Amino acid sequence: QVQLVESGGGLVQAGGSLRLSCAASGRTFSYSMGWFRQAPGKEREFVAAISWSGGSTSYADSVKGRFTISRDNAKNTVYLQMNSLRPADTAAYYCAARYGFLKINSNEYAYWGQGTQVTVSS
Repeated sequence: QVQLVESGGGLVQAGGSLRLSCAASGRTFSYSMGWFRQAPGKEREFVAAISWSGGSTSYADSVKGRFTISRDNAKNTVYLQMNSLRPADTAAYYCAARYGFLKINSNEYAYWGQGTQVTVSS
């Protein structure tokens, strides 16, 4: 029911910024959205999530204060503004959607984008 297409990844130097976008097809009414990332040899980890209304957000401790998740429901798009990037942020970033409350466990999300690579050089 929901197709997600991510964009905005790329190569950036440490300290730089990137803005990831996730465009959803169809309606996302009552869907919470999340961002997850996975580096080679590591498990997929939670990055940030946002409720349908945008009134609730959650962030991993590792990105708190540096990343901001937001959404524009009129455009069916969720964003991840990433500032002060570090080499440890290098990973494939995935957008995900679930119907209902926001969750931080990737297993709770039914719909996933294709991923976009973020590489941060030192």
